[in-house]
Amino acid sequence: MQAENQAENLDLVQKAFDAFGARDLDALIDLIHPEMEFFPMTRTLAGRAEPYRGHEGMRLYFEDVAAVWTEIEVQPRRFSHGDDHVVVYGRLRGTTAQGMVHDAPADWIWKIREGRLVWGCMYGKRDAACAEAAAAPAANSAPAKTPARV
Repeated sequence: MQAENQAENLDLVQKAFDAFGARDLDALIDLIHPEMEFFPMTRTLAGRAEPYRGHEGMRLYFEDVAAVWTEIEVQPRRFSHGDDHVVVYGRLRGTTAQGMVHDAPADWIWKIREGRLVWGCMYGKRDAACAEAAAAPAANSAPAKTPARV
């Protein structure tokens, strides 16, 4: 049963990356928990202190992506998982509206509850993502703090 759950979690996260790549907000909303909290790089670039929360937060995130980036591509390359989370190692490439070019490693941690994404964070340094994954709370509890950003 545990292996089946982990396979379902991996599939869920891959579908989320696919939905983002296609800019399919409706498909992404179907994959996230109503209590979702998301801490992407775009949040900082958009000048937001708080994470994107819930379905409305994901709509706001898509608006911020369109405002902040003239182009953006996330490239998940390798997946690792635990019982209630998936760590994704990959790359982010993009150009901001101000002309800043980003092409760097990027890692994501996704916590899963009730078959949906409930918490997600993007990291620019693998060591930070690994440390956060090890310390991440169970998906049935809220994160203890805002994750450190690199």
